[in-house]
Amino acid sequence: MTEFTEASARPVPAIWSNPWHNLAFGFGSGTLPKAPGTWGSLVALPFVPLLQLLPTWSYAALLLLAALFGCWLCGKVADDLGVHDHEGIVWDEMVGIWITLFLAPAGWLWLVLGFVLFRLFDVLKPWPISWVDRHVHGGTGIMLDDLLAGVAAWGALQAIVLATG
Repeated sequence: MTEFTEASARPVPAIWSNPWHNLAFGFGSGTLPKAPGTWGSLVALPFVPLLQLLPTWSYAALLLLAALFGCWLCGKVADDLGVHDHEGIVWDEMVGIWITLFLAPAGWLWLVLGFVLFRLFDVLKPWPISWVDRHVHGGTGIMLDDLLAGVAAWGALQAIVLATG
């Protein structure tokens, strides 16, 4: 297995051959050299219309399972790579965007607005997201800041839905 360094954003062959790495790296989107979190969020968007076909309780259950699984997955892949939180690990962004768009109206306008809101909260990291990002470690830390960004973006999106409804 080729090694990663903390500063490295280049893919290694193990990303393509190891299914856990491939999943954590958003099916390869996390290997792109610029803004891997943005690419990971974009890769997650086509799943949203499929998730919206599910009953609300099923979508919620899948979010919970994806978040719990993500704590394990992101921690495992970070340990495998010997890096605390490699920027190429984007499973956390994928789950964050799915949270953002939970209960959103169907349609491309809401997908785009949810995407923009999530990326803003994920990049700007207002408190308490910034605190979690600095103080919670391991797979839970990798996941939790993006889960909180997803919840914050969800709240903003739902406020817009109510205001325009």
